[in-house]
Amino acid sequence: MSVPAFIHLPHPNLIADDVRAAAIADPVFGRVFTDHMVSIRYTEGQGWHDAQVMPRGPLSLDPATAVLHYAQEIFEGLKAYRLDDGSMALFRVEANAARFNASARRMAMAELPEDLFIAAVKEAVAADAHWFPPVDGGALYLRPFMFASEVFLGVKPAAEYQFLVITSPVGNYFKSGAPAISLWVSEDYTRAAPGGTGAAKCGGNYASSLVAQREAIANGHDQVVFLDAAEHRWIEELGGMNMFFVFDDGSIVTPPLTGTILPGITRDTIITLARDAGLTVREEPYAIDQWQADAESGKLTESFACGTAAVVTPVGKVTRGESSFTIGAGGPGQVTTKLKDKLVDIQRGRAADPHGWVTRL
Repeated sequence: MSVPAFIHLPHPNLIADDVRAAAIADPVFGRVFTDHMVSIRYTEGQGWHDAQVMPRGPLSLDPATAVLHYAQEIFEGLKAYRLDDGSMALFRVEANAARFNASARRMAMAELPEDLFIAAVKEAVAADAHWFPPVDGGALYLRPFMFASEVFLGVKPAAEYQFLVITSPVGNYFKSGAPAISLWVSEDYTRAAPGGTGAAKCGGNYASSLVAQREAIANGHDQVVFLDAAEHRWIEELGGMNMFFVFDDGSIVTPPLTGTILPGITRDTIITLARDAGLTVREEPYAIDQWQADAESGKLTESFACGTAAVVTPVGKVTRGESSFTIGAGGPGQVTTKLKDKLVDIQRGRAADPHGWVTRL
């Protein structure tokens, strides 16, 4: 379909320059938001319509709005980066658009044409580019999301949806200052099961992980790591990040995409960059018992998590019940650091982009 023209609604009360400058000086991740948002509506029989760039503000929802009862909701997360020449760029936005529709199919929701998804993201960046934070790791975090907006009570796919994009200036995801994060292995909870929604980026997956994440925090750790639902043996992912394991022979393992973990775009990027560098990457199951044994023997030298928000984050310590083990020296390893640096350099336009991942704005 052709991309409809976006209507730009005037903003009656833009945030003052000095207030904005203070807000973006050191933004806490996901707490600061810009002036505008993008909205597009879908009606069965009519398709997508009413594409608008509008003042960011509260949504008015009827108490019987379908999403509040049946949880038809999906989202994406991506960043706009400032390049060294002052321009801005998106990273692998086409992959976000494709994954958004994969999530929509799994949740029986209307698919948004990929060109329209990308156009909406570009409109959001253009409207609030002056909100880019001048901090280390600074970016504009973009949150496209869609929910069932039809007003009805009944278990069926909705006939109306609203798609929105909101923007948040962000710095680094973890601010603890520690060289690596620590993980708590969940013994009692699983994130997803075969045949479920683990591969979809829907809110329910994250809601069900929060009790385990709270348990991890209560036990002094940064994140929770989930095991598979069937055997409670195989490592799957964190509450919001994919996992990688680096061995003393330079090879790398990451859990396979079997429908129970999110097909992370950063995950796919890391696999590609590692293989470009001549490293062997295996997508295969890796057991929690083996993780501990390999770490204690020295066979495993590094572990790291990755995702759009946190980029590449070293794992230093893992606790499972009463036992704990340390990965390598407990800080960032050489392979982790090199892969992160390579990824960030491409995102920021400092390195060649042989795969065409960067979309300049």
